[in-house]
Amino acid sequence: MDIRDLWAEALAGVLARPVRSALTTLGTVLGITTLVITLGVAATAGNQIVGRFDELTATAITVEVPAGPGGPLVGWDSPAEVRRLRGVTSVSALAQTEESSNLRVTANDLVDPTRVTGQTLAVVAGDPELPRAARGRMVEGRFFDAGHVRRGDRVVVLGDQAARMLGVTRLTGAPAVFIEDRAYTVIGVLGGLGREQVLSTAVIVPPTTGVGLGLRNVTRVLVNTSLGAADLIARQAPVALSPNHHDELQVISPPTPKRARDGVQDDVNGLFPILGLVSLVVGAVGIANVTLVTVMERVSEIGLRRSLGAARRHIAAQFLLESTLIGMTGGVIGAGAGLVSVVAVSAAQRWTPVLDARLALAAPVAGALVGLLAGLYPALRAARMEPADALR
Repeated sequence: MDIRDLWAEALAGVLARPVRSALTTLGTVLGITTLVITLGVAATAGNQIVGRFDELTATAITVEVPAGPGGPLVGWDSPAEVRRLRGVTSVSALAQTEESSNLRVTANDLVDPTRVTGQTLAVVAGDPELPRAARGRMVEGRFFDAGHVRRGDRVVVLGDQAARMLGVTRLTGAPAVFIEDRAYTVIGVLGGLGREQVLSTAVIVPPTTGVGLGLRNVTRVLVNTSLGAADLIARQAPVALSPNHHDELQVISPPTPKRARDGVQDDVNGLFPILGLVSLVVGAVGIANVTLVTVMERVSEIGLRRSLGAARRHIAAQFLLESTLIGMTGGVIGAGAGLVSVVAVSAAQRWTPVLDARLALAAPVAGALVGLLAGLYPALRAARMEPADALR
């Protein structure tokens, strides 16, 4: 047979019964769709679940310090009290105000109309522990130490992006920057920040130097903890920082394990009902397809029953009941097979099986309902047959 004739015959056979062909195709489509959904949704949910557990490894705590009416709520020496808490790996205090967030900083005091020599940058005061607390590293030079703080030296450390914007590429020759027309010596460049990314575009000064820029009071404290200690330190840090005003401090901490556990449970509970519903649709299409084939094969029987006095509703009820019984039988067998599979997989993986008795009882009902809905079209088609046409 020529390939063109074969193609024409196959196409004619498919189009001869378009509804049956459509149902058969729909079953294949839903089967492939189920496979894609199962793999895609499972991967997505797995990634979401991993993300939930990644939250447990977060060890960064930020304490926001508001302005106190009677004076500073947290002093520059208060982080030392937090550092004594068990589980704290590093802590640092920062000072930043709205005014200091937009100060003009220039790399020299010359006015050159042909190039940009100044930038509007944030100026932040911090203690010597800031690089460690911000999880950064010195790209160039060094960070200021306790000696610079004690003497009130006019030195600054630039964030790596701030250094590029100001054109400070080398520290040889002790370059200076001008903040509000006052010169400060650049002694280092801070980069590779793991938190507080805003510092990459900031100018960092010692606390004593920041007094002249309006940075007198601590506005936030950065705390890093060991794994698993964040929840406890989040409760203890405000008391250590300001015993008399700890309730006025705002703590931003990682989510608790309970929140992560609840999130994982919600993700899993939302995943498997979707897969179950898709599987039910596939089963419904299969029942509808088989019932429709049955109707086509029993045309003479339908014609004989109609000629002997059976009404349309009798024929429709017969096929509806058959499809319902098929669905209910599948529900009973499926529930039993599913429970056995859960127990077998749990035993193989050494898990504790979690079985819901209500699901086993509801499965036959769900199967019967699916069979009833799937048999509607075939039953209506059987009921519409005329006795003479069926017998012919």
